[in-house]
Amino acid sequence: MASTAGYLARRAGQKERVRLLYRRALKDTLNWAVHRHLFYQDASDLRDKFEANRHVDNLDVIDRLIDDAEAQHRNFQHPDPYIVPWAPGGTKFTRNPPPPQGIEIIYNYGKED
Repeated sequence: MASTAGYLARRAGQKERVRLLYRRALKDTLNWAVHRHLFYQDASDLRDKFEANRHVDNLDVIDRLIDDAEAQHRNFQHPDPYIVPWAPGGTKFTRNPPPPQGIEIIYNYGKED
C-alpha cells in the first residue's frame, strides 16, 4: 500500500509540473506572437507537443520528459516579455502622480446636498 501511495503522490506531482509548465509556455507564446492568428497556431502546436507524450506511463521517462521540456522552455523564453501597461513593471504603472498639495477635487459639482 505504501508503494501505491508513493506512486500516486509522484504522479500528482508530475501532473502539477506539467500543468504549470504548459501554462508558462502558453503565456510565453503570447510574447512571441505578434498577432492573434499567429498565437492560435503556435498554441495549437504547443498543445500537440504536450499531447504527443500523454500516453507515457513510465515515471522515470515522464520525469526526464518534464526536465527536458522545462530546460527547453528556459532556453526559448522571450527576453523582453509583455507586461500589461498598468501592472507593476508596466509602462503606465503609477504614471499619474497625485495632485499637488492644496488642490481640491470636487466630484459632485453642480449637485446640491
